Amino acid sequence: MVFFRSVSAFTRLRSRVGQQSSLSNSVRWIQMQSSTDVDLKSQLQELIPEQQDRLKKLKSEHGKVQLGNITVDMVIGGMRGMTGLLWETSLLDPEEGIRFRGLSIPECQKVLPAAQSGGEPLPEGLLWLLLTGKVPSKEQVEALSKDLADRAAVPDYVYNAIDALPSTAHPMTQFASGVMALQVQSEFQKAYENGIHKSKFWEPTYEDCLNLIARVPVVAAYVYRRMYKNGDSIPSDKSLDYGANFSHMLGFDDDKMKELMRLYITIHSDHEGGNVSAHTGHLVGSALSDPYLSFAAALNGLAGPLHGLANQEVLLWIKSVVEECGEDISKDQLKEYVWKTLNSGKVVPGYGHGVLRKTDPRYVCQREFALKHLPDDPLFQLVSKLYEVVPPVLTELGKVKNPWPNVDAHSGVLLNHYGLTEARYYTVLFGVSRSLGICSQLIWDRALGLALERPKSVTMDWLEAFCKKAKASSA
Repeated sequence: MVFFRSVSAFTRLRSRVGQQSSLSNSVRWIQMQSSTDVDLKSQLQELIPEQQDRLKKLKSEHGKVQLGNITVDMVIGGMRGMTGLLWETSLLDPEEGIRFRGLSIPECQKVLPAAQSGGEPLPEGLLWLLLTGKVPSKEQVEALSKDLADRAAVPDYVYNAIDALPSTAHPMTQFASGVMALQVQSEFQKAYENGIHKSKFWEPTYEDCLNLIARVPVVAAYVYRRMYKNGDSIPSDKSLDYGANFSHMLGFDDDKMKELMRLYITIHSDHEGGNVSAHTGHLVGSALSDPYLSFAAALNGLAGPLHGLANQEVLLWIKSVVEECGEDISKDQLKEYVWKTLNSGKVVPGYGHGVLRKTDPRYVCQREFALKHLPDDPLFQLVSKLYEVVPPVLTELGKVKNPWPNVDAHSGVLLNHYGLTEARYYTVLFGVSRSLGICSQLIWDRALGLALERPKSVTMDWLEAFCKKAKASSA
């Protein structure tokens, strides 16, 4: 192995995390190394046997170790706080936010290859990191980018399936329908029907996942152009990287918009395994449903107002503030509007999170992008005021565990600035991004032979009887 970039660059990164445990440091040491091999699949072929042995050792030596207690609150409260999934590609900490294979968003911005010096990470680089746990070289990212471009052809019947729907259908309905139509070409389904050995399940899953990741931007862009640009679709440009080409197919060729799309896809790609879309993809995949079926199911979860649809709701709410109060709204007026929203039985979209207890790092990096590229944008200035006004109000309300902004509080304003103003479409962008994380984990699910997911459910009668018995035994 050879070091990516330089020993000095690694030393600087390592020094920033020197206070962490020796285990954490050992993980980072692995991450800062990289093979010269530019073929991603061959990298996985080397890694998988090691990780299979690691999982067997975990099971044999620690299989009976308890990870915590399950309470009634957890059972009736959406299983929050319950540790119950293996998800290798990312880990969410309530205080510091998401880490992709151990690397924070700022660290990814520093070490992952970019399209330009000092620019945002290329999504292909993050995909390599999610799959291998290693920071790729520029050459490896370029090879992966070319591979994805070569896989991106979409059959006509996929477009026909989308065209069978009314053009007024929600963008996520059209997008999910297109993904389901792609399933016709599933390599995993064909291999399974031909009797492939379970030790090889990961190989056709890899092919399906890379094909899916390559094709979803094409399908998503077709939906956008069909709905909002009179069906005037724009062909893919193989000379562009993944994020820039998606921006191009949507119809946005501004270099800053391409940078925003790279950032957007990267930071929305994965958020550990417990959120609705990720968990759904894993759950459906655990039945050995192929990646297309699994990802289509995940998209239907993402489309919910309490998950991915929230980014649409944020921009619509911000625009309602402007319509009623104007762009020059004072903080006092904004505070009144926030209270008006809450008192009407609604939530302030873009604030709070099921796990995080501080400002979402994904919000922070988008804010930094805005400060760099669009500091005078009126809606960005309003978002900045909201950052000062909303958390104290939610804290005063006393019912919110996390009053801080999440990723959805900022993304719509950035997209709106560069001309992508159709808020109903925003969740489709989220879906394209999420393909990287869900598909990476699906490959590892098959490589590690993870089991069919089947938790135990109970009734309220059972809970009442159990609690009554527990109370009597402790008396």
